[in-house]
Amino acid sequence: MIFFPLINQRKLKYVATINDEALGEDTNADFELQYIDISNVDSSGQIGDVATYRFEDAPNRARRRVRDGDIIISTVRTYLQAIAQIKTPPPNLIVSTGFAVIRPCRDIVDENYCKYVLRETSFLAEVERRSVGVSYPAINILDLANIPIPIPPLFQQRAISDYLDRETARIDALVEAKRWLLGLLSEKRRALITHAVIRGIDSATPLRDSGVPWLGSIPAHWDRCHLKRVLDSVDYGISTPVDNSGNVAVLRMGDISDGEISYSGVGFVDTVDENLLLRPGDLVFNRTNSLDQIGKVALFRGTTDYPISFASYLVRFRCGPRVLPEFLNWLLNSSYALAWGRSEALPAIGQANLNPNRFGYLPIALPPLVEQEEIVEYLLESIARVDAMRHATQRTITLLTERRGALIAAAVLGKFNVNEAA
Repeated sequence: MIFFPLINQRKLKYVATINDEALGEDTNADFELQYIDISNVDSSGQIGDVATYRFEDAPNRARRRVRDGDIIISTVRTYLQAIAQIKTPPPNLIVSTGFAVIRPCRDIVDENYCKYVLRETSFLAEVERRSVGVSYPAINILDLANIPIPIPPLFQQRAISDYLDRETARIDALVEAKRWLLGLLSEKRRALITHAVIRGIDSATPLRDSGVPWLGSIPAHWDRCHLKRVLDSVDYGISTPVDNSGNVAVLRMGDISDGEISYSGVGFVDTVDENLLLRPGDLVFNRTNSLDQIGKVALFRGTTDYPISFASYLVRFRCGPRVLPEFLNWLLNSSYALAWGRSEALPAIGQANLNPNRFGYLPIALPPLVEQEEIVEYLLESIARVDAMRHATQRTITLLTERRGALIAAAVLGKFNVNEAA
């Protein structure tokens, strides 16, 4: 049954005002404000941690005032779909100029309905279509204001928003439970790796004190040494600018995840010194950027049809005869190694930096080669099971998120009677 087959469409600028209020440059330097940036709003409309600043110390983009019922929608990096409703804000809440602050005309648009209509899939698609730029797409306020939205009568808007409040709350609760499970599985994955590379896989093995507080006890027959003692070489990557064409692929920071390499985002260059081409068994180490990225390592398995090099903010570790590359990959992706590396990272301009020579002093516990092989096999099987559960859980989250978007679109576009559905 169609709820209202002919929905009135009106441009956003005729049913809401945009960016009504802003802090002036004459604001008292000591005025304390609470600030929402685009990174504080997720794609489901939840607002995360809000920062507090003195006006004098706040980012220059901390200017837009908001009131109860306003909807903020990002006009930069529009693919993030950072859209949220403001509910009972403190009087000093300020949002980034990267948001458009939509204030519904309440005699035309119900504010709760508005938060859903601005998340309807065809509206979001139109925002992205009108955005300009590749790496940093943005939409002009005038273009945003000219996008039409469906405006049924107010009583129908309220029925739609009431229905969607109930149904999206159910979906959001399921998503939150799945995310909690995903977090537990990630913790289990890290714990399995860390225990195997520090304690081994035989619980009956006698232990001894490693002499390193971070390591604790290790199997009595394992050697204890610094990372640099098991490496043949440490090499920095190329600084040549990359593009989408060339003969040699160049790995970048985003290509490293969970000890493996993704080739979907690689750039290319025409030529590279042969000494800076990766060989199977090489490890690629991320030495700079934010702390949550520093220290990440991936193993190059040589499975590509083209030569591969690596960018200057990556470092290549080439293993010596005392260690298996697969074992070292697990070890360097353990919670212990990542935490130690990040504690050694030195702040630089705008980012942190971990000197590979400094990282070379990472204390490690080194089992005999035969035992390294056993640990590698054990972890391959154990982590594969955990990863299968992680992927299934993530897939469920994706399906629920898609279901949420489809439900909003169907209700807003009047494709079913929300009163009967309730």
